[in-house]
Amino acid sequence: MEETSLSFTAISTFTIIFLLLLLVIKRKRGVRKGGSCSSSLDTSQDRGGCKELNPTSVNYHLTRQCNYKCGFCFHTAKTSYVLPTEEAKKGLTLLKENGMEKVNFAGGEPFIVKRGSYLGELVRFCKEELKLPSVSIVSNGSLITEKWFEKYGEYLDILAISCDSFDPETNRNIGRCQNSSKKDHLESLYRVRDWCIKYKVAFKINTVVNVHNKDEDMNAYIAELSPCRWKVFQCLLIGGENVGENAIRNAQALVVTSQEFQAFCERHKNISSLVPESNEQMKDSYLILDEYMRFLDCTRGRKDPSRSILDVGVRNALKFSGFDERMFLKRGGRYKWSKADMNLEW
Repeated sequence: MEETSLSFTAISTFTIIFLLLLLVIKRKRGVRKGGSCSSSLDTSQDRGGCKELNPTSVNYHLTRQCNYKCGFCFHTAKTSYVLPTEEAKKGLTLLKENGMEKVNFAGGEPFIVKRGSYLGELVRFCKEELKLPSVSIVSNGSLITEKWFEKYGEYLDILAISCDSFDPETNRNIGRCQNSSKKDHLESLYRVRDWCIKYKVAFKINTVVNVHNKDEDMNAYIAELSPCRWKVFQCLLIGGENVGENAIRNAQALVVTSQEFQAFCERHKNISSLVPESNEQMKDSYLILDEYMRFLDCTRGRKDPSRSILDVGVRNALKFSGFDERMFLKRGGRYKWSKADMNLEW
C-alpha cells in the first residue's frame, strides 16, 4: 500500500511539472505570435506587465503600382488596390490616436494615384488636421510636378528620391526608368532637388546597393546634391515579392555580399549624411502598412499580413507586425524628422 501511495505521489508530481512546463512554453509562443513585448517603439505597461507597442513611425505603402520596373523591388505590383480617401484618413487618424508621430508614404510609386492629388490630400490631412510632427514621402521622382509642390509642399517635411546610380545606363540595367518614356531619371532627381529647396522641403536620397552599382563612386554627386540624409540599403530578398514562388521579380542575381556592401559604405564614409542599412538592420526594423492598412511581418523572410487596422484596430493589428524596436533604434530610426527642427538653409 505504501509503495502504491509513493508511486501515485511521484506520478502526480511528474504530471504537475509537465503541465507547468507546457504552460511556460505556451506563454512564450503566445508572446512571439502576438508580437514580442520587447518589440516596441515608445512603450507603456499593460495590465499583464508586457510593454505595449506604439506605432511612432509608420511606413504606409498606399499603392503597389509603379511606372518603373526596378529588378530588386521588394513591394511589387501584386494588386492595384488603393483605399478610398476617407478610409485612408480614418486609418491615419486611428494611428495618430495610438501614438503615431511620423508617417512615410511609399509605394509602388505613390504619385501614380490620381496624378499625385490622392497623396497630396493625405499629406495635407496628416500635417494640417492630425498635426503630425513629420510627414514624408519616398518616390522615384518621375511623376512629381511643380504644381504639386505649390499646392502641398508646405505640408511635407521630407521627400526622398530613390537613385541607385549616376550612370544612365546603370539605371536602365537596374530598371529605374520608364520603358515608354525617354525621360532621364537623373534629370528628375535634380529637378525635384531644386523644387525641394524652393518650397522648403527637406531633400533625401535612397540608394539600393546591388551588383550593378556596388563599385560605383558617388561621392561627388552626393556632395553636390547635399541631401539631409542619404539612406544606403543592401539589396534585400523578400519571399513572394522578389524571390520564390509567385514573386513578380527575381532579384537573386542582384544581391551583393555583406563584404561588398561594406566596401561601398567604406568608399563613401566621408559623406556626413550617409545612413547605411544592411539586410540585418533593415528587415524587421520598419512598421510597414500595406494598401489595405495591414501590418506586414517580415520576420520569416516574407510579408505575412495582419488583419487591417480598419477592421480590428491598431492595437490588435500591431501584435502581428513583427517589429524589432532595438534594431529600429540601432539603425537610427529616430532622428530630427520635422523640417522645423532641422535648421536647414533654404
